[in-house]
Amino acid sequence: MLNVTSIKESSFRIAGPWVLGLFSLSAATFVVAARMAGWYGGPNSRFLLLPFVAVLGGLTPLLAAMWAFEVPDALGTAMLGTWGSFGIGYALLEWLFLSGRLAEPVGPYHELGFWFIPLALITWVGAAAAGSAALGLTLAFLAAGATIAAVANLSLHGGLLMAAGWLLLIASAIGWYTATAMMFEATSGRQIWPLGRMTQRVAPITEPMPGASPAARHAG
Repeated sequence: MLNVTSIKESSFRIAGPWVLGLFSLSAATFVVAARMAGWYGGPNSRFLLLPFVAVLGGLTPLLAAMWAFEVPDALGTAMLGTWGSFGIGYALLEWLFLSGRLAEPVGPYHELGFWFIPLALITWVGAAAAGSAALGLTLAFLAAGATIAAVANLSLHGGLLMAAGWLLLIASAIGWYTATAMMFEATSGRQIWPLGRMTQRVAPITEPMPGASPAARHAG
């Protein structure tokens, strides 16, 4: 006879989605931002980066966001889902340019600049809602980088685009630290690297399914 309870219990055994989401997002952000900051780059760089940006910077954070939705973690769903979706869209746009199916704009890139505006606004809100200083700083630097990238693309200012790259590099470093601290805490059961968690938290009211753990996981 099918044991329904055991199936429901196993379906809720989900690792913290922020670990995978932040590791993948930080890695992809580092590689792309390093090119923006002028650390490297050549004629074939965009061809070589495209697959990794699409999967590591787009699909993986989006999958982590879906797991955050299941946990549930509203902040993880919003932040990882937004950045993962943007990563997939950015990779698709690059593919259209590189394949010759779409002409790349010459001059200010207004369309991409306007896409960075809601990305920045959403991330600023996420930074304000973060439950730890480490996660809040990660999101704040991502939001700052997106904000400067919006201005840079709207005005075609190379210096601002490089500044955006540096801000995103800082975000990737803090994101790596945050994901590592979360992973150490999850595997050891104690805090090894400090995250700077807020002292007072308000837990969301949820109705757990029968057989499921009533405790919801929180970001940071």
